[in-house]
Amino acid sequence: MKMSVSMLKTLTMTVALSATLSACNTVSRLSEIGDGPKLTQITNPKAMPDYRPVSLPMPTPKIAQVNPNSLWTPGARAFFKDHRAKEIGDILTVNLNLADSAALQNKTKRTRTDSESANITNLLGFETKLAKNNLPAGFSPTAAANFGNDHATSGDGSIDRKETINLTFAAVVTQILPNGSLVILGRQELMVNSEMRELQVTGVVRPGDIESDNTIAHTRIAEMRVAYGGRGTLSNLQQPRWGTQLWDILFPF
Repeated sequence: MKMSVSMLKTLTMTVALSATLSACNTVSRLSEIGDGPKLTQITNPKAMPDYRPVSLPMPTPKIAQVNPNSLWTPGARAFFKDHRAKEIGDILTVNLNLADSAALQNKTKRTRTDSESANITNLLGFETKLAKNNLPAGFSPTAAANFGNDHATSGDGSIDRKETINLTFAAVVTQILPNGSLVILGRQELMVNSEMRELQVTGVVRPGDIESDNTIAHTRIAEMRVAYGGRGTLSNLQQPRWGTQLWDILFPF
């Protein structure tokens, strides 16, 4: 099989890019010898290159009624100061308690039998002539055609999945949506024995769902995205080398 020029260029660029990324990763790992991965500096989440403001359908804005002669402020939740997170930059505690399990089992069985028979007993008087002159010996007009098909399908599949994550961490309010909901972002990095564990959670919460102790359960977070993993010596040993990964992607069989 001959490769076209475009396919050859694409393959060359892929190999070059993989080699470049591998070289960068190799240099990074060489710099971590004896020290392990280094903690990143605390930065403004909105200044990160991959930060994108959240945009959701919002109700029509309502104009607040100002009453200077009243102690009650429209939109306030109490006469006393509320220490729960409500402004950009405020911190709240997220309780992440995931205990998901799913067990699915499917079984399919299908059987089908088709049979069809056709005969030529009357064809304007030509049936006997066709049998004698044009068709092989032994041809019978009463059994001119006979079709039979048998189909059988059997399938059996099962899925068993369990996930358990129990974490408590702090998150920062990064945005306030027009309807008053808060966009939060929480990140954690923990390094133990040259192994870095990373956690990142983002989502949208309602201020009314935040408890009086300034905590919120993960079941109250809408559009929640959780990324939990690690990098370091153990993580590198548990994944195949970049050459094997590249071969698995490019090998067509």
